[in-house]
Amino acid sequence: MRRGSGGVTPREDSGGGWVGRVKVLFVRRMAIAHSVEDKLAGLRALFHEMGSVLVCYSGGIDSAFVLAVATDELGPRAIGMTAVSPSLAESERRDAERIAESLGAVHHFVESHEIERPGYVKNDADRCFHCKTELYEIAAEKRRDYQAEVVVNGTNLDDLGDYRPGLQAAKAAGVRSPLVELGFGKADVRAAARLIGLEVWDKPASACLSSRIPYGTSVTRERLAQIGGLEADLKALGFRQVRVRWHERIARIELDLAELEHLLAPGIRERVVEAGKRHGFTYVTLDLGGYRTGSHNEVLVGRGLRIV
Repeated sequence: MRRGSGGVTPREDSGGGWVGRVKVLFVRRMAIAHSVEDKLAGLRALFHEMGSVLVCYSGGIDSAFVLAVATDELGPRAIGMTAVSPSLAESERRDAERIAESLGAVHHFVESHEIERPGYVKNDADRCFHCKTELYEIAAEKRRDYQAEVVVNGTNLDDLGDYRPGLQAAKAAGVRSPLVELGFGKADVRAAARLIGLEVWDKPASACLSSRIPYGTSVTRERLAQIGGLEADLKALGFRQVRVRWHERIARIELDLAELEHLLAPGIRERVVEAGKRHGFTYVTLDLGGYRTGSHNEVLVGRGLRIV
């Protein structure tokens, strides 16, 4: 088992609340962690300080990296937990299982029932708060069952700049964000994941299927299945970074700009249209702005949540 150096024990910031604590932890740790290698060493040391952890693990690159390092350092005292619900794409569920197996990690699937929460179904701008509240309530129960000391997530510094009410749910539940504490941005995560040989270091960003539905439009099992089905078909056609934004009878497809040429390959455009109609969309459209995270947040005025 490898041990890093340079870790420090975080303390509560009595004057600045949670935001102040994040800032203090960030500044304190950044003083000793400048390079990716330093941050990785600090992360290893931090997990040793924690002793045992339950990782809220979606199968995305951030939480996969956290689970990989935690498993490397703590062995079976690091446990990955993946919440399964209609908002989790089947391909992401399979990825989570496959990646955890490749890491030799202890991994459990649990059922999540955010779809039964009125605040989640209503789909106001705080939808993510209700989803994460469900997740962290489950994690609190499982932490006791698994006898883990700390619940951690895969939030990184770049996540703090968008409107993400799920961060408030983490705060309320006392969930730790080790990547934030050590100053990891998204690029740092990918670089460190590549450094430790994590095969999915360049995996495209992923998000729950409910994030494709505009605020104010109810989240339903049928709509989630419609979105997930079309996205699966698009990936089967060779598209790697794709989002299907749901607008009633209209599918607004976001692709990485580098993949637009593939859309124009012989027969591909027609098959995309056919897939959209097969999944219940009357109009299948392409967003010329290309793929970007949180594009539904672009309609929010004054709701940016910048914490650091």
